[in-house]
Amino acid sequence: MGKIYLVPTPIGNLKDITLRALEVLENCDLVAAEDTRQSLKLLNHFNIKKPLVSYHKYNEGTKAEELIRKAQEGYNIAVVSDAGSPGISDPGEVIVKRCIEENVDFEVLPGATAIITALVYSGLDTTKFLFRGFLPRENKERIPVIDEVKNSKETLVFYEAPHRLIVTLTFLREHLGNRRAVVARELTKLHEEIIRGTLEEIINHYETLEPRGEYVLLIEGKTLEEIKAEQEAVWKDLTIGEHIERYMEEGYNKKEAIKKVAKDRGLPKSEVYKHTIL
Repeated sequence: MGKIYLVPTPIGNLKDITLRALEVLENCDLVAAEDTRQSLKLLNHFNIKKPLVSYHKYNEGTKAEELIRKAQEGYNIAVVSDAGSPGISDPGEVIVKRCIEENVDFEVLPGATAIITALVYSGLDTTKFLFRGFLPRENKERIPVIDEVKNSKETLVFYEAPHRLIVTLTFLREHLGNRRAVVARELTKLHEEIIRGTLEEIINHYETLEPRGEYVLLIEGKTLEEIKAEQEAVWKDLTIGEHIERYMEEGYNKKEAIKKVAKDRGLPKSEVYKHTIL
């Protein structure tokens, strides 16, 4: 029985390849590559000669079965994407699932990924973040996606191509508000650039400068102040009694509802209790 290795490759600077990744590439029998032309450049740079097969999102289902069979026959196979870690917005997830189902040994190597590099660069909250890859192109598909995350307190992370950058930034501003944001471009490459500001400021920047290269977009999560303001907007026109009733309609008992109303309004529980109407 052979083994399948998921091998991260540099996202720009070839010096970011790890010694372990080079060892696997040198010792494997076969390299399954998202783009064989790109991977050939990488292998040639490090003077590694290996057979290459195509493994991309359009053939991932059928190709995964072939690779599983080869591993079962004793081949050691390295799976690589154009840049970064296989399985993260690149082919890799399917073959991991098939390895688990078929009890084929596999190993995931750590290495370069644009998400973490951009997140640390951003200056936004790194203790919690939500990565959603590329947003769908059509509004009817991406509005539900953004609706799922718009109230998240986590830093939001997306990928985007240059020709869709302004459209996506405008969409995010319309649906998330003018939040703080960061755009990381061409990470680890010669023209690496980090732009920080509000979404509006970043849109204005790129309206006078043609977007080029690969982008990571990072958007500040909803702040506690925003959440509190939205919660207040829900009950500010309610009487205290109606406020209590609203919580009880949501499933809280009377005691719990009184406690929550007192906290919302900054009042003593005894004062809120006087307004109970049930």
